[in-house]
Parts: sequence; structure tokens; C-alpha cells
Amino acid sequence: MSFTDKAKNKFQELSGTAKERVGDMTDNERMRAEGSTEQSEARVRQSGEHVKDAGRNAKDAVTR
Repeated sequence: MSFTDKAKNKFQELSGTAKERVGDMTDNERMRAEGSTEQSEARVRQSGEHVKDAGRNAKDAVTR
């Protein structure tokens, strides 16, 4: 996982957190849901990248 990917995912997660909190404060269900969705998407991407990294590490360990 490149630094750029990590930064994009973290930014999306933080953006989602902010949207969710603003939605809570303004009692806006749509914004709250959008924020929650953004956080979930970012976490799924991060998990996928971690799986890719683990696969690469396992491949490297076998080939050495």
C-alpha cells in the first residue's frame, strides 16, 4: 500500500467522520448516512490493501 493510498483512505475516513458529526449536530439524517458510508468505504479499501500486502509478504517469504 503506497503512502498516497493510505493518505487518501485516511482523508476519506476523516471526511466521513466530520460529515457524520455535522449530521448529528444538525439532525440531518442524509449527511449522517453519507458520513457513515464514506467511513465504511475507506475502511474496506484499507482492509483490501492490507490483504494485498499480506499476500505480497507471504509470496516474498516463500521465494526467499
